[in-house]
Amino acid sequence: MKLISRSLTKIKHKLRKTSKVILAGLLICLVVRLLPYFAPLRAADIAQNQLAMQFSDRNGLPLGTLLTRDQEHTSVVPLNQVSPQFIHAILAAEDGSFYDHGALDMKAVVRASKEAIHAKRIVSGASTITMQLARMLDPVPRSFSGKLSEVWLSWRLTAGMNKDEILSAYINRLPMGGNIYGVEAAARTYFSIPASELNLAQASLLAAIPNNPTYFNPYEHWERLKQRQKYVLNRMVQENYISGAIAARTHTEKVVFLSRQQGIIAAPHFLFWLANQIPPTPLEKQGYVPPLLTGVRGDQSVIRTTINRPLQQFVEAQVQQVISSLAANNVHDGSALVIDNRTGEVLAYVGSPDYFNEAKLGRNDGVQALRQPGSTLKPFVYELALEKDLIHPNTILADVPAHYAIPGAKLYSPTDYTERFLGPVRVRIALANSLNVPAVRVLEKVGVETFLERLHQLGFEHLNQTPEHYGLGLTLGSGEVTLWELARAYVTMARLGDTIPLVSTFSNSPIQNPKSKIRLEKFAIKGDFPYNFSQNSTTIWQLIINILSDSHARATAFGVDSVLNLPFPSAVKTGTSSNFRDTWTVGFTTDYTVATWVGNFNGEPMRQVSGVTGAAPLWNRIMLHLHEHQEPAGFPPPEGLVQLPICAIYGLRPTPDCTSVVQEYFYPEDKIAYERENKFNLPPEYDEWLAKQQQSNFTSTNLRILSPHNGDLFLLYPGEEAKQKLEFKLAGNKFAPVEWWLNGKKLDTNSANSLFWYLRPGNWTLEARSGEMSDKVSFQVELASIKPTRRGFSISNS
Repeated sequence: MKLISRSLTKIKHKLRKTSKVILAGLLICLVVRLLPYFAPLRAADIAQNQLAMQFSDRNGLPLGTLLTRDQEHTSVVPLNQVSPQFIHAILAAEDGSFYDHGALDMKAVVRASKEAIHAKRIVSGASTITMQLARMLDPVPRSFSGKLSEVWLSWRLTAGMNKDEILSAYINRLPMGGNIYGVEAAARTYFSIPASELNLAQASLLAAIPNNPTYFNPYEHWERLKQRQKYVLNRMVQENYISGAIAARTHTEKVVFLSRQQGIIAAPHFLFWLANQIPPTPLEKQGYVPPLLTGVRGDQSVIRTTINRPLQQFVEAQVQQVISSLAANNVHDGSALVIDNRTGEVLAYVGSPDYFNEAKLGRNDGVQALRQPGSTLKPFVYELALEKDLIHPNTILADVPAHYAIPGAKLYSPTDYTERFLGPVRVRIALANSLNVPAVRVLEKVGVETFLERLHQLGFEHLNQTPEHYGLGLTLGSGEVTLWELARAYVTMARLGDTIPLVSTFSNSPIQNPKSKIRLEKFAIKGDFPYNFSQNSTTIWQLIINILSDSHARATAFGVDSVLNLPFPSAVKTGTSSNFRDTWTVGFTTDYTVATWVGNFNGEPMRQVSGVTGAAPLWNRIMLHLHEHQEPAGFPPPEGLVQLPICAIYGLRPTPDCTSVVQEYFYPEDKIAYERENKFNLPPEYDEWLAKQQQSNFTSTNLRILSPHNGDLFLLYPGEEAKQKLEFKLAGNKFAPVEWWLNGKKLDTNSANSLFWYLRPGNWTLEARSGEMSDKVSFQVELASIKPTRRGFSISNS
């Protein structure tokens, strides 16, 4: 008996311990299950505050809807505004017993576990709609810990929301292919109807997409989608929503998906860019939506933009046509921007030929992309140099070879892509023909730091490196800017230095009130733009415009009948970046500024395409269209300047032997020097250039020995006496005979402007005489102590 009693006691003790463990486990489970009710998620906590944005053009014409700043189409609708057909279809496809279980469907979990054990792989999932919503709200890795996190969030949703609220949040977040989210956005994009009007065929197709939006893409994998639709319809039959006959008939019903562009009618790059320009403020994060941003968040009223939709669609078509015509030259991308000079309003904004062509990087926005601007910054360095009185309108600049030593780099020797030099040129000719060397010489006078500061004042905010980083190449496009920044700077030029921000939207205030335009806010924070230029600079801006609108002045580089020449007054500048990767044309009339870019987003160089053949034809088409019905007013002449006749070759008062006389502007104070000077003598910096001219009008009125230079020292290497020769070269003589004298002895030669002399050690004085003209230089020849190293290959016998 005692043994039995002891056994019973042990059993009771074990039972008590087991009971305690079971009770503790149940208590823990109960606590864990009750914890979500202490931290419930309610419908207001997960409300979609970044609602769809709807845009119209300046006249109320729709541009696009369902856009958010992250380039996703979405639109939130209550459950009672969704077709019952879609609700039944999505429930049948994703969670048939949604209204019968909690956050987890234990029957589905057991079924999925058995199938996985039997097949030794995951055959079907057990995620409920609540769990899918949790994954949408907080995407986590598909791991054990991730699944626990998903279950926890599902419990919190169940604790704070009823079934209809969970289903509503779910269907408004469903991934519906590409960047479309929610049934309303999908219905409007694919069928151009609200979700409330979906029929069974449309609803079952849409309900098929979320399972794998890429795999079931309706534009690329139609047959796959139809197979998935068949599954959805069969599930609806199983759930007694429809009969088998209706399912079969629905599956054969023809459904047409509208073109993807239906979600956006025009200006897609502009709309996505604009959405990103409106950052959430601290007040907004607390739930307050400022009146100015009404329609951006909180409700779905229409945002009225400054875009002119007919003009926008015309420019989009022209970009596509021009790029298509240049395909053989390896040109694939282009952008354009049209601005109203009076208000700064953006009238057209095209970022690429086709936003929806992902294979060709169509989503890239060429208006905001950073690219090298080529020569489009040159007008601003000339304006600054004129403003600082470093050059005058009648200044002669040297377009001759120039070399600059840059620490730690190769010798910088700017050239034009033709690799030709024009010699002495007027400021007008240098700028109008976009000559590189004169522009670099002008920047050298101005200073890179000073010019960079001016560019910042003009709104080039991306030129944020040090002056040393850009160097003298800044005026030739060594920095990177956007088409937006270029257009804004040229609007400033068109307004004679009166800077205004570019404007993209109107508020609910009257259109005439410029302070109602939200783009003004960005620069009010920065404090460096708009910059107020001096009133005294108005004349200089007028002079720059006069030069850029002078079709005769740019004829040397562009011809007299290029696409830059319009039948009405216009100022224009082209640019081509290094290796022909970018071409630009930016110009304006008194009414509009048009900026165009043509190139390749992938950085590939174009073939045989420059600014005038790439971006200029696009600029030309847009300008002609803008002024089709009314020509613009002419540009006013530079105030306070006087026009005087000059010799086109020398830039001085014409003499009887001048073959070409043109008019040029002068400062009144330069008129005295104009009357007094008519002798033209080129300084020594022209010698290298002159030496290469076979016959040139740019010769001095006196003889000049171009080679050797005064003070030159030459080394004569031992054994090379019969090989080393020096060229004596002369300028300033056309036909008259020349006598060459060396150390007072006349050289026996019949040569005129050039001869070769064998080097001999000594101090030498060379003199050239022709009639009453002469020139003299001195140079030295010394014996070298070391024989020069032989260059090239050496062959040794082994």
